Amino acid sequence: MKESKKKQYLILIFILGLILFNYPVLGMYNVPERWLGIPVLFIMVFFSWMLLIVLTFFVTKKGSE
Repeated sequence: MKESKKKQYLILIFILGLILFNYPVLGMYNVPERWLGIPVLFIMVFFSWMLLIVLTFFVTKKGSE
């Protein structure tokens, strides 16, 4: 993958992270509900964080091949 394309993908992942961890989105999940005994907000935060890590891994992995 070209370096400029790789940088563009990383910038998009960064912007996605900003959107996911901004107040309006976090506020949607700040409810008193629980899934399997875990607050919905915690599940959303951990899965969003995992998504960003996986996306970053695949973008940087493709760039090294």
